[in-house]
Amino acid sequence: MDRLRPRQRPVFSGFTKAEIEKMEKLFMESRELLQSKEFCQKLARNFSSSSGRAGKPIVKWNEVQNWFTTRQQESKVKVPSVTNTYKDESRLPQTCLLNDGDQSCQILKGLVAKVGEKVLDLSELEFEAKSSTDGAWYDVDMFLSHRVSSSGETEVCVRFVGFGAEEDEWVNVKKAVRGRSIPFEHSKCCKVMVGGLVLCLQERRDQSIYYDAHVLEIERKTHDIRGCRCLFFIRYDHDSSEETVRLRRLCRVLG
Repeated sequence: MDRLRPRQRPVFSGFTKAEIEKMEKLFMESRELLQSKEFCQKLARNFSSSSGRAGKPIVKWNEVQNWFTTRQQESKVKVPSVTNTYKDESRLPQTCLLNDGDQSCQILKGLVAKVGEKVLDLSELEFEAKSSTDGAWYDVDMFLSHRVSSSGETEVCVRFVGFGAEEDEWVNVKKAVRGRSIPFEHSKCCKVMVGGLVLCLQERRDQSIYYDAHVLEIERKTHDIRGCRCLFFIRYDHDSSEETVRLRRLCRVLG
């Protein structure tokens, strides 16, 4: 499967508190036409030109439309503990598209606990999941549903960032879902340790995919204007192949 795992997230970083309050008020007053393109375009322009958005990315009309769409879905499935947790973030409702109300919240809380975060910080969380197709890790766009396998373990259906419904997969929550790995900054190369687990970009002629790997050796070098010049000898977990890489290809695994 030829996949390129997106590393750059959307520039938009979420709605402000005032914008969310405005949309919530509109949603409660009238749910008619709130998801129409014309209405969302007008509201997005209003938000983007307001003083409260000074210095922040502009709001696109489809981001407003997505907020109303997911808010409508929330009101139907009645997930009370979720609707009170997001703050200044429009992407959270997408992450909460699991079915079955209270049980879904428990699944989400389990994911949060897995990466060591508080439930109130759900709006800040991003996840990645391991594909059973190629064993690589991809960013999660949303959790669609959940189920319990024949072995009694919880699985979630995920949609990967940049891919359509045809690429959706069921993955094991404990073994194949974790907080999104973070690219190492040049000044943090000292955090890479021999024996440590990292997420490494395996570059091949036909594709570049992120896999788990372990660091075997490190050749520390003096940094220059280009940043870190250290060399990291790693072994990929999925095929035991080895190579020497620069820091730019390594990400810190959150757990």
